[in-house]
Amino acid sequence: MGIADDAVEVRASGWRTLAALHGLIETALERELQTGHELSVVEYTVLDALSRQDGWHMRMAQLARAAALSSSATTRLVNRLEDRGLLRRILCEDDRRGIYTELTPAGSKTLDRARPTHDRVLESALQEAAEVPELAPLVAALTALPAATR
Repeated sequence: MGIADDAVEVRASGWRTLAALHGLIETALERELQTGHELSVVEYTVLDALSRQDGWHMRMAQLARAAALSSSATTRLVNRLEDRGLLRRILCEDDRRGIYTELTPAGSKTLDRARPTHDRVLESALQEAAEVPELAPLVAALTALPAATR
């Protein structure tokens, strides 16, 4: 195996480790958010992203990036959340093709109720992952990040 092959394997191994940590965390969050709040992880992510806009709307494309979804998946998700009264769409006055989304008061309440569950489960999952030798270095790196980048 040459140096280039070693570099590829190091990156692949890092990616597998990251995917394993993500899967562990997402599984735990999905279970608890669904059971306790009837929210999926991606629904929580969207509500959380909208809550951080400080009174501003969020374009659908921005929401898609925040939730790591395709534009069609984002549209379906926004439809579901809008049907549940958790967010609303607003047409852009400058560009009639532009659509913004914003959190409704019901969406804010749902997020406020779910946030402690999310934070507790995330902390627990990270503690569990820190006990797995393959995942421990990644967990340590995450917890060492400055608060502004998390």
